[in-house]
Amino acid sequence: MGIVEEAHNVRVIGQEGRRGTIVLAHGFGTDQSVWKHLVPHLVEDYRLVLFDTMGAGTTNPDYFDFDRYATIEGYALDLLAIMEELRLGPCIYVGHSVSAVIGAIASISRPDLFSKIVMLSASPRYLNDVDYFGGFEQEELDQLFDAMRSNYKAWVSGFAPLCVGGDMDSVAVQEFSRTLFNIRPDIALSVAETIFQSDLRNVLGLVTVPCHILQSSKDLAVPVVVSEYLHRNLGGESIVEVMPSEGHLPQLSCPEIVIPVLLRHIRYDIAI
Repeated sequence: MGIVEEAHNVRVIGQEGRRGTIVLAHGFGTDQSVWKHLVPHLVEDYRLVLFDTMGAGTTNPDYFDFDRYATIEGYALDLLAIMEELRLGPCIYVGHSVSAVIGAIASISRPDLFSKIVMLSASPRYLNDVDYFGGFEQEELDQLFDAMRSNYKAWVSGFAPLCVGGDMDSVAVQEFSRTLFNIRPDIALSVAETIFQSDLRNVLGLVTVPCHILQSSKDLAVPVVVSEYLHRNLGGESIVEVMPSEGHLPQLSCPEIVIPVLLRHIRYDIAI
């Protein structure tokens, strides 16, 4: 195993050569375990590549470079390094939340590595702007960052159920709380600031790989209108499906709804 693979806890499982390779990439506050409900449905037909983004609680915090990961591009470079080290050809990339956009950015320089991108709960910008509704005002984000700084444990206890869309007793909320608690608080704050303050709208037109945009009908972090914005502004073919699921991590909170939708978009291409 190479240095890049080891640093990101890369796992390669499933059947190589049957229906191709799928890369599964998790979002903020989680790790590769977030795909636990999806993986069993794919291992018989696909080779699966799972990894942890740098800063996740399962990675070595000593490897987290605050300057490198002050931009989303730093994560895109990591993704390309993993794909190149594994010598992946065109693959299906499934990215949740920020990792959907990370994959899109990576595909701009290396479209040959991606056959399509399945975006789950993706957003190019979380801040509201003129003629753009991202879901948050700057004051709200500042309050979120302040809460993380002042008492990270208390912040997690409040943020997890809001983000997942459930009470603290739900399995999905407990799982998200666990992975959030695993992250070193200063790293979690830095990652949150990078994600929530990012604005990648100007590069969407450079993304030419086909994109499947999947969105919960109710998501605290990403309003439904954002999925339509992505659809209108991506440079290649795209399709949107709004699911009757709730929360920003629907693959955890509503697997009975979301997993069949993910499988359909993984297996079938956009009809042109």
